[in-house]
Amino acid sequence: MATVTTVNEIEPYLESGTASLALSIPSGYGERILGQRPVTVQIVADGTDSNSTTVALGYASSLVAGYARDLAAAAGETAAGAAEAPTGIDARIRVWFNPELESRFFMIPGVLALILLVITANLAAMAIVREKELGTLEQLNVTPLRRWELIVGKLLPYGLIALIDVLLVVAVAVLWFEVPLRGSFFLLFTMCLLYSLCTLALGLFISTISDTQQQAMMTATFFFLMPMIYLSGFIFPIENMPAVIQPFTYLIPLRYFLVIVRGIFLKGIGLDLLWPQVAALAAWGTGMLMLAVVRSRKQAA
Repeated sequence: MATVTTVNEIEPYLESGTASLALSIPSGYGERILGQRPVTVQIVADGTDSNSTTVALGYASSLVAGYARDLAAAAGETAAGAAEAPTGIDARIRVWFNPELESRFFMIPGVLALILLVITANLAAMAIVREKELGTLEQLNVTPLRRWELIVGKLLPYGLIALIDVLLVVAVAVLWFEVPLRGSFFLLFTMCLLYSLCTLALGLFISTISDTQQQAMMTATFFFLMPMIYLSGFIFPIENMPAVIQPFTYLIPLRYFLVIVRGIFLKGIGLDLLWPQVAALAAWGTGMLMLAVVRSRKQAA
């Protein structure tokens, strides 16, 4: 929780995700408390994660109420007198980005990231392994095609499928489920391109360590997709995970893309706040693509 003196100071904390709750304390708060006069404070919450926000608001309200009772007890007031006395702290709650705390606002942007991950990684891995099973991949390796041309030719169709999926999911999210798209659609589309590069590179890497389609499917599902889904924050908040596991979540690209897609959809923020996640996503995709290309060259040799 961040403690601020004015509401204008709250916005950077909630938009950047550095705080999920902010307590706004008005000027003259100390004087009013000492004078045993009523005072109003504001609790502002980031409502993008509706479940966590509901729990956090309950704790925050309980803390403010408990502090008010402690002040009343310190002033020598009885429990009955405190209820009738004009002194006290009134906590006003305000939820940003998702005022109604609708769970679909949190889940559906995450579904976009999940669909791109499952479809592109699985399709790319299994399609290339199928070429390996049929023996056509070795035939392509002896053609004058360069390595990068072969890789681009194999991955480009699945990249186009990913972009079609982006358009469909965004249209369904906005028009059917009425999830607000407060940010730039062009920025969202660009970030989906970058994320698709990561997932396609992952599929290419899986194809280099698999010999059959069944092996590729099992490897993708149990060693990559399931850990990414559970450790990315899509289902469980990363803050609630054991401290030993939390450092491993930084190795998962889905973690960064979830922050990006939810930030663009619900908060309307841009690269000025999302650049750390964008940089991490770009570095992950570049590293995975280089690793996949190196392994592919070794197999071709």
